[in-house]
Amino acid sequence: MLRRVIAIFEPFVLALLATVLLATLLPARGAGVPWFEAITDAAIVLLFFLHGAKLSREAILDGARNWRLHLAVFAVTFGLFPLLGLGIASIPRLDPGLAAGMLFLTLLPSTVQSSIAFTAIARGNVAAAVCSASFSNLIGILLTPALVALLMAGAGDGPGISLKSVESIALQLLLPFVAGHLARPLIGGFVGRHKKMVGIVDRSSILLVVYTAFSAAVVEGLWSRVSGMTLLLVLLLCCALLAVILCATWGLGRALGFARADAIVLLFCGSKKSLASGVPMAGVLFPPAQIGGILLPLMLFHQIQLIACAIIARRYAAQPDEATVAPAN
Repeated sequence: MLRRVIAIFEPFVLALLATVLLATLLPARGAGVPWFEAITDAAIVLLFFLHGAKLSREAILDGARNWRLHLAVFAVTFGLFPLLGLGIASIPRLDPGLAAGMLFLTLLPSTVQSSIAFTAIARGNVAAAVCSASFSNLIGILLTPALVALLMAGAGDGPGISLKSVESIALQLLLPFVAGHLARPLIGGFVGRHKKMVGIVDRSSILLVVYTAFSAAVVEGLWSRVSGMTLLLVLLLCCALLAVILCATWGLGRALGFARADAIVLLFCGSKKSLASGVPMAGVLFPPAQIGGILLPLMLFHQIQLIACAIIARRYAAQPDEATVAPAN
């Protein structure tokens, strides 16, 4: 089962790398740029419309029940993560664009699909994982832009949110999400029966945003500003960030006395950051020339978190039910 879950993501990671390479060698230029931007905007609208249609009313209501667990996940996702991001962004000599990218990564909501998948592998509380991950993404649509406005105005090249950005958030993210959720009684069955199609839309939208963003960044000289040593530093920072968060969520689960199944939810939902939400949000919040550098840390963190959580989930799965909440050493 673990191999099947990992296999879901490996082709997409390769597709991301191929998209970055394509944007590096053949970036969108001239008259083609407005067309790519228009198609990308439409893809983002469709993506959040489908996300709204996927979220059931029952998941929203159930999410309020296990409030201690969900509050702990929320505190890590939108509290501890941003604090660590502020510390990383203040590191001297770190490229300003990548520093902004590291901070932006920490402001994002948790993933949904991989958090639930790894919780299931580890024999955790899957229902609670669905609620926590869904709530994180629902709240993140409003909270992530607010945190960007509050924390990124002075972080590297990160701008605050203008009136135009607020309008874009409402029109491209919030309105389609609400419309999709309201349309769920009509299209929810269709979306549920065609999960593969929805997955294709998810990934295609992300790839479009990545290509458009990196094209603009390459034209503006991204790779002349980012050295191999800088990339290595960002990779190490992503590894260190994930290690701290994994230790913190494990320790918090013990301190709060959570049952093993709930502690697993906190570990996996609290340690993730969503590429699926982060890429389109970056496309709305930041100027095209800045998005490439801002997305690099998120893309690296995405792959690192999948590898680390796959290993941890496998070790949890090998433990007997009466095992403690601590991962095996």
